[in-house]
Amino acid sequence: MSALFWLGLVASVLPWWLDTPAGALADTGDVLTAGGRITGLVAGYLLLVQVLMMSRLGVLERSLGGERISRLHRDVGATLLVAVLAHMSLLLVAYAEADEQSVVGEVGVLLRDYEDMLSAFAAAGIMVLVGLTGVRAIRTLLPYELWYHLHLTSYAALLLGFGHQFSNGAQLFQPGPVRTGWIAAYLLVVAALVWGRLVAPLRFNLRHRLQVADVVAETPDTISIYLTGARLNQIDMLGGQYFRWRFLTRGCWWQSHPFSLSAAANGRWLRLTVKVVGAHTADLRDLDPGTRVWAEGPSGTFTAAHRTRERALLIAGGSGIAPLRAMLEELPPGAALIYRARTPADVLLHHELDWLAQARQVSVWYVIGSRDDAGPRQVMNPEGLRRLVPDVARRDVYLCGPSGLVEESVRVLRAAGVPRRQIHLATFEL
Repeated sequence: MSALFWLGLVASVLPWWLDTPAGALADTGDVLTAGGRITGLVAGYLLLVQVLMMSRLGVLERSLGGERISRLHRDVGATLLVAVLAHMSLLLVAYAEADEQSVVGEVGVLLRDYEDMLSAFAAAGIMVLVGLTGVRAIRTLLPYELWYHLHLTSYAALLLGFGHQFSNGAQLFQPGPVRTGWIAAYLLVVAALVWGRLVAPLRFNLRHRLQVADVVAETPDTISIYLTGARLNQIDMLGGQYFRWRFLTRGCWWQSHPFSLSAAANGRWLRLTVKVVGAHTADLRDLDPGTRVWAEGPSGTFTAAHRTRERALLIAGGSGIAPLRAMLEELPPGAALIYRARTPADVLLHHELDWLAQARQVSVWYVIGSRDDAGPRQVMNPEGLRRLVPDVARRDVYLCGPSGLVEESVRVLRAAGVPRRQIHLATFEL
């Protein structure tokens, strides 16, 4: 995948290189124009990559996994924003100098005299908005639903930016193999988007016709939702994977959220365990039996099938136990589980975990208290982990829980000698 990305990036810039003769960059204006054209080609390519990663194409979700796609999406998005701003700034300055205009005056000239330029400026504005709302400090202040729907506007940026690339782009406005190749790339990305977002989910839901069977309160702020449907034994899923769920009832139908399965596939029902943290999850408490459910998935590589060692250590925090509990049914005997919770009442599914401890020979430790309490401090450090799990460095480690717990656990695991390739994180995004 990495090789394909870099090959595509080189191919996107190569036409400029082949079209630019030696000595063409004779003055500052030429250099600025060249820089604007190069960053424009890079931005166009990165936008295609971003939308492709948002397409939910099954082959990408299963091969890369949610955690890696989220990381790549964030990194590519930041680079895309820089490329777009550089493209605009360099060309505005170059054209203003050539036309003997101010930069503000040149904006008016572009909007008035250049085809499809208004839509191009709108696309740039959308990408700046999406980029800013992706900054962690800003994102944490926004409701998930607002952030999610703002993020979807990047599809509009793809459409709005399309026209000016082919009406004004120096390498793309003339008919030929370069223009044809770019159009083909757009069509392939749009086809992937339609398949991943529309066709595949429609096929899945028509085939399995999921509906709510029951809603069970696990704790005052956590529920389990049981689903039934048709041909459940034919769903190709693994413990640790997640679906994006849309409950087709008033107040919930317009929102889609990712939740892991909290029990392995059994052919009779599916179960997701959800912590109530906002208005949407609070509404899920009141779901009626028979409510239809629209699901997209399964997704993710956070599974027993992706381990690199025979034995595993699982570390969960709070409702992060859900995917790990499902995974325990599919891991070989001899796994170990450390479950962090603030109080005994916050421990979820403990009867099932105790049963799995016996049936699957799982070593289970409930580590109760705040991070400053003596018990958690003695366990959640390199020496404490090695006392509980002497062969920790030779195990795969699966982490799921609040971001603070995950980040601290990664630091402790690395200090305990666990290679990074053996550490697996559960991340939902896109």
